[in-house]
Amino acid sequence: MKRFLIAGNWKMNKTAAEAESFINKLKEKKISNEEEVAVLVPFTDLYSVKSALSGCGIKFGAQNVHFEASGAFTGEVSVPMLSEIGVDYCVIGHSERREYFNETDETVNKKLKVLLEAGITPILCVGESLEVREQGEEQAFVGGQLVADFADIAAADAAKIVIAYEPIWAIGTGKTATPEQAEEMCAFIRGVMEGLYDGVVAESMLILYGGSMNAKNAKDLLEKPDINGGLIGGASLKADDFATIAEAAASLS
Repeated sequence: MKRFLIAGNWKMNKTAAEAESFINKLKEKKISNEEEVAVLVPFTDLYSVKSALSGCGIKFGAQNVHFEASGAFTGEVSVPMLSEIGVDYCVIGHSERREYFNETDETVNKKLKVLLEAGITPILCVGESLEVREQGEEQAFVGGQLVADFADIAAADAAKIVIAYEPIWAIGTGKTATPEQAEEMCAFIRGVMEGLYDGVVAESMLILYGGSMNAKNAKDLLEKPDINGGLIGGASLKADDFATIAEAAASLS
């Protein structure tokens, strides 16, 4: 049976009060596959979201973390801090972090390792720009990201990492890769994982599509064999739309 994860990336949206209100609305939807749904929220929302999710199967997580456990890193949050709150997931290497905050494959690799050690599931983002795609180099680019990001990570740990393919040209632009384009790249990513490890690891991994997935196109994307869910941006900020996407995944499980 195909497994899914529908993860909502709120980015820099919703105060703690707004987050609590949203979760209460989402719980009212009584989503069929709660255990395959997660919200990835700003640091300031983590405690209110945790409290609001009490008694609910929906998971929650952070959008970034530092690779050091403590130190002189003003404005950063550590793995021990996230562990104490009890987060399930943490996004690593989102294109916005790479572009605006100097995230590199080296720091991504370090963050993956400390999250895995702490038992927090990383959601690793990879993806190409429009320029790279127009040059026909999207597979070489994404493949290079994966090789660097998974450096020195053992097979048993690699299998725990969720990969989100996010074509940068389709994030927040309203543009979406066609189901065929998304499937081609997600299948390619699975092939890279098989090459780095083996078929068992590759087949066990959840590979998400993140690039303007919404309530209207979700089912067409989720039906593809190598797409195990979505990292949802704008549509995750509306309870009705997010629940619709989650139900589309549930119908295919």
